[in-house]
Amino acid sequence: MQPVSSLQSQHSEHPDCYRRGIALILLTFAILGVLYSVIVPPFEASDELWHYPMVKYIADHWSLPVQVPGVETPWRQEGSQPPLYYFLMAVATAWIDTSDMEAVRYLNPHVDNGVATPDGNINLVVHDPAREAFPWRGTILALHIIRFLSVLMGVGSVYLTYRIVRLVLPLHPELALGAAAIHAFTPMFVFISASVNNDNLAVLLCNLAVLMILNLADLNTQRALVFYVALGVVLGLAALTKLGWPALAVLVALVVTLRALRYRSWKEFVLGGVATALPLVCIAGWWYWRNFILYGDWLGLNVFKLILGTREVPADLAQLWRERHSFAAGYWGNFGGLNVPMPSLVYGMLNGCAMFAALGLIPAIVRWRNSLRKLHLALCFLWGLGVFLPWALSWARDTWSSQGRLVFSAISTWSLMLALGVVGWFPRDSGRHVPLGFALLLFGLAVIAPFAWIRPAYALPEHLTHVSIPHPLEVNFGDILRLRGYELDTAAVQPGGQVPVTLYWEAIAPAERDYTVFVHLLGEGELLVAQRDTFPGLGRLSTTRLKPGYTWRDRYVLQVPDTAWTPDVAQLEVGLYDRTSGARVLTDTGADNVRFGRVEVLPRPGEFPNPIFINFGNKLALVGYELRQRVVRPSETIELILYWKALRAMDTDYTISVQVIDSMWRKAAQRDGWPVDGTAPTSTWRPGQPITDPYALAVATDAPPGVYEVRVVVYQFQEGRIVHLPTVPKGGRMQATSVTLTTIRVLPTER
Repeated sequence: MQPVSSLQSQHSEHPDCYRRGIALILLTFAILGVLYSVIVPPFEASDELWHYPMVKYIADHWSLPVQVPGVETPWRQEGSQPPLYYFLMAVATAWIDTSDMEAVRYLNPHVDNGVATPDGNINLVVHDPAREAFPWRGTILALHIIRFLSVLMGVGSVYLTYRIVRLVLPLHPELALGAAAIHAFTPMFVFISASVNNDNLAVLLCNLAVLMILNLADLNTQRALVFYVALGVVLGLAALTKLGWPALAVLVALVVTLRALRYRSWKEFVLGGVATALPLVCIAGWWYWRNFILYGDWLGLNVFKLILGTREVPADLAQLWRERHSFAAGYWGNFGGLNVPMPSLVYGMLNGCAMFAALGLIPAIVRWRNSLRKLHLALCFLWGLGVFLPWALSWARDTWSSQGRLVFSAISTWSLMLALGVVGWFPRDSGRHVPLGFALLLFGLAVIAPFAWIRPAYALPEHLTHVSIPHPLEVNFGDILRLRGYELDTAAVQPGGQVPVTLYWEAIAPAERDYTVFVHLLGEGELLVAQRDTFPGLGRLSTTRLKPGYTWRDRYVLQVPDTAWTPDVAQLEVGLYDRTSGARVLTDTGADNVRFGRVEVLPRPGEFPNPIFINFGNKLALVGYELRQRVVRPSETIELILYWKALRAMDTDYTISVQVIDSMWRKAAQRDGWPVDGTAPTSTWRPGQPITDPYALAVATDAPPGVYEVRVVVYQFQEGRIVHLPTVPKGGRMQATSVTLTTIRVLPTER
């Protein structure tokens, strides 16, 4: 193994341009981070609305919460996270009176979290501009202080990436600058660094640990003991910050083993193991012992996942591959609650650059092999795998957290790979500064994002003074809101399509509580075709804070399900209700809604009635359905026909279950069996063969009146238990064990 000194003999001193370069990168990143921390509204960064309450709890109690699944808390799953970041931030803000947190952190109950919607409703909380204005005070002051401290942690992380790449490529400081700049200006990293999030301390400590591990590979025996202990301390701090540290421990064990082999010394092996493990256990061991005592799990992930929630169907590698676009967006920059994306063209461009770099890695390594520290490069790659594989094979498999930002612990490796990969396509001399060019592209996006995408997403609706309303109404909902009129953009829609409608509102007077606006598209039997429920202003306004005379318009986009029943004729229904009690606000005519407009729901062209394509496990597809009755009474029969096609030959006989179930999981009817009354088992189907599968569903005599969903489930029995054949949705959406076709209404029994 060649020592550092010989490789760097010609570059023992950094040229002034490189010192100035890294200083400029760090300063620019710090300015960007502060800009984001001020522009991004409070609690609108990923999971910040749960991270900050954890800080406040520690500052108020100087103890840790005990997680109880099913008990709603402001910190939710973050109470299961290792506490070092929260403790440090509590120390920094404990002097501030944050008793106003509940008023400031007023959750938007209808937010489309994790989903980019065409009409908005993306804000995680309902904001009060007066409370959030400068000069900051109370919870807002504490939050901004923590954001600033987090930006400083990001500065440290970027610098450590520079130092790491300097060790890997000691003769090429320009590539270290390029990798540091890629790290610094990745828009999502800037966004997270400017928020209350324990990732900020985790990335800093992980980068420091990686740098120390790389240095450990070069240290002589005389200096190793102190270094081992220092590395153990950093590992302990990392283990007390987030759960990604085991991969670091594996790297340490690998390097210690290599050193022992190099020096042919068992003493080195024992010394390295004990000197690093002892500080790690002393600093962080209590936390993992606490988890074991409280939850029966050293890591506490069992309770974490119960509180966070898990996938209905665990993801396999094929499903994770289908989610690659959302993963990449979460790495490059998908802001807010992962619901304020950049344009798709931007993601396509960045993903193309990443693929370009990935394909250039091998020629780059071959071309630069004489100036690469091969062991150091291998350790960096192993660190990246140590972060990515546990995420892909465990965390993302069980939870719906398919977010690229969750692998930021190894962002030094990803930035190194991007920098090294892009130079692989260019001649050695001309390609050395290409990574800085890619970093400039990221920098441009990072500068644009707060102004082009983030701030507009949370802007309050414009106050309308003079506006022409296409269809005036003038309907008062109590003494709260007046519906001035509407504009309907379409007269016909197909399943999977959208119905945009603009409503013009005027505030009459502030209410004592917050009311929700509902916009329903009602079809036959007053059954819902589509709906949109939000606070006024698409989540940005509160009926308790409205100023009389304030007039605005909201554009709602109603998404019609792919499986919607056709043909149908629907109309819009609008009103207000109290989300707590469900009580609707009456209009000035005594009704609890106003209805208007006409929208035809037309069938899509296809071979079967209500043509659809629901892929069950890449084995069979539901390609259409027919329903003879949508309004029934107890004891009556629902006639349903399902149309199937085999996608491949099957050696399993799957059971089809058709269920009629309401929102309380009460079943009005159900029938399970092999298709076509048992005469067409799936093992006999030929690929592409259409199957007509009729069902007669008798509604239970005691079925309560109400709206029921018609669901289809495909399963088999294995060793006495039900194993579902999950859906395979398009567009990276999560798999499910059932599909809802449409709804029916059960009327009361005639007397």
